[in-house]
Amino acid sequence: MDRAILKYIKWLGHDSFCIDGGITIYIDPFQIQSGKKADLVLITHEHYDHCSPEDVAKIRTDETVIITEQKSAEKLEGHVQVMKPGESTTVKGITVETVVSYNTNKKFHPRENSWLGFIIDIDGTRIYHAGDADFIPEMKDIKADIALLPVSGTYVMTAAEAVQAALAINPQVAIPMHYGAIVGSEKDAVDFKNALEGKMEVLILEKS
Repeated sequence: MDRAILKYIKWLGHDSFCIDGGITIYIDPFQIQSGKKADLVLITHEHYDHCSPEDVAKIRTDETVIITEQKSAEKLEGHVQVMKPGESTTVKGITVETVVSYNTNKKFHPRENSWLGFIIDIDGTRIYHAGDADFIPEMKDIKADIALLPVSGTYVMTAAEAVQAALAINPQVAIPMHYGAIVGSEKDAVDFKNALEGKMEVLILEKS
């Protein structure tokens, strides 16, 4: 893993990230400020706090490629590419793989909806964004250098469950997300980090 890429990963709150290492990639932009224009936008699923057309509009140009699932695509304008879990594509030199993302013990994100997590390969460094998921069996097969994992519970896995997910995936760096906006607090992120002390590097990012 090229550790230099860590400085290009910016947490925008909730599940939103911007990765700006030459190619500007946004994931689930929600309640963001107008920022650098996007080359690529990845949207995990149709819930309003993940698929936000007004936020996408702040960063989209005619050249922006948006990758998402079918229901989200119906809400968005521009160059939208629909993908299902288990597919891959290359956009502007960036390989994007889609993986399953779902709940196991709650009904907010059913597996049958085919909502998405993403693995983004940037010059050989693989970044996994889990989407709104619980600790699902498929995570044991994820190969990633950096894992962005939800920690807040309620709609996604708890911090304790996210610890188990992180250990199963075994990335070099784990970054907590899905807290501080609708549900969850920084305590969830801290609990996640503390539980992995001595086992894995965890970065709690300041909101950009």
